[in-house]
Amino acid sequence: MSFRKEKHLALASLDYAGKTTEELKELFRAVLEDGMHGLCFSPYEEGQKPGEQISEAQIRRRMEIIKPYTKWIRSFSCTDGNEAIPRIAREYGIKTLVGAWLGDDPDINKKEVENLIELAKEGYIDIAAVGNEVMYRGDLTEDELLDFIYQVKKAIPDIPVGYVDAYYEFRERPRITEACDVILANCYPYWEGCDLDYSLLYMKDMYQQALRAGSGKKVIISETGWPSQGTNLDGAYPSFENALKYFINSQKWSAEEEIEIFYFSSFDESWKVGSEGDVGAYWGIWDADEKLKF
Repeated sequence: MSFRKEKHLALASLDYAGKTTEELKELFRAVLEDGMHGLCFSPYEEGQKPGEQISEAQIRRRMEIIKPYTKWIRSFSCTDGNEAIPRIAREYGIKTLVGAWLGDDPDINKKEVENLIELAKEGYIDIAAVGNEVMYRGDLTEDELLDFIYQVKKAIPDIPVGYVDAYYEFRERPRITEACDVILANCYPYWEGCDLDYSLLYMKDMYQQALRAGSGKKVIISETGWPSQGTNLDGAYPSFENALKYFINSQKWSAEEEIEIFYFSSFDESWKVGSEGDVGAYWGIWDADEKLKF
């Protein structure tokens, strides 16, 4: 059954009852072939982790794989080789949401922001993200983050600048919301223990909360996804079939309501196990060996 034939079905109630795994995989392939708005780009190969140098060769190889399926990519850093991602994306005709990764190291933060500004001035950035979940982790104070955001906005006034964090942070931190040209909200029903059956409705509510917080500013879902294996979190169960269903639901909603979503993630990354437990390694559409999982 093709994705297009199912478009008339109510979004919250795409009926998977009685569908075999093979039928789900066929539906997934149809949705994937229709293309996504955006995809979070994972450059790290097996054995690598953030902070290690990545090569242009590995970026190109992975960009070749995802190119047919997405209009945009999101990158997370502008150092250690990641600064090549937006340049290479441009060669492939892919638009870019480019992040400066801010943490608790002032020297790295300075370099990240300088490189973000330079890439923007060279024309490789469509949307700039200053920091990712910095408030959630507590790496910087609100004032420190705001200084970085305003520094970037002043340097690249013609490019939309935002900050990435969980949707509720924009409600709770109005000064940061005010500073952003665009609200970049991470929406993860999984991480809030939501049952797969209610996850799309839950994500829609997260999106609406970010919209209300932004008071008319554009909201982009900068990350959402579902792991394909690992230990459950309350009512949220990682599984092959649940990951398939979540991807299909999110992409149907994105297409029908014109919601801009960056799906997390392109490739499995085993380094994430350290911070997220066993599910951390299994968020990709492709596995760590660059094979399509579904």
